[in-house]
Amino acid sequence: CRQIYRDVLQRVVSDERTYRAIDTVADDDPDEVANYPTEFLNSLEPSGLPPYNLTLKVGSVVMLLRNLDSRRQLCNGTRLVVTELRQHNFKARMLPGTGVAQDDIIISTIPMTSSAEDDLPFQMKRVQFPVRLSFAINKSQGQTFDRVGILLPSPVFTHGQLYVAFSRVRNAQSVRIGMFADDNGGFVTKNIVYREVL
Repeated sequence: CRQIYRDVLQRVVSDERTYRAIDTVADDDPDEVANYPTEFLNSLEPSGLPPYNLTLKVGSVVMLLRNLDSRRQLCNGTRLVVTELRQHNFKARMLPGTGVAQDDIIISTIPMTSSAEDDLPFQMKRVQFPVRLSFAINKSQGQTFDRVGILLPSPVFTHGQLYVAFSRVRNAQSVRIGMFADDNGGFVTKNIVYREVL
């Protein structure tokens, strides 16, 4: 997915800016903190946190990773388009059809911590903009789209993902699938199903 985002971002015609996060270990014990050098923390990409190096362009699409203002529908999963890049913040606007039309929103950095789901032996704190690039559709369960492209360079990694991907369109003619041929020259993927949850 990261490679797709880099490729799509390259096609956005505007200047880019890379914002670097501040990473620390959320622990008061200096010996514990010393076990995890800053360079190591910077290399981590826990699923619930934005990347250490966040490269944006005006026109790029991002998804919020935190609830910022529920009254204005600025919630985890909301997609925005970047309208202006600044030194310490950026402006963005909700994508049409994703909520109440509004003026530009100023997004600032906030401290965020990793969760138990990230499977780290420590709690990490990252100060960064609470967004990720979102050219691909995440959190799409329950939504329907006119067209969907599904890239499967490797099989899906959890129960139900393939079903959700294929069931987001109204008809089979509206879905396109990209895959690599296997060792036998065939185009096959695995559908992960946990029988115990059925």
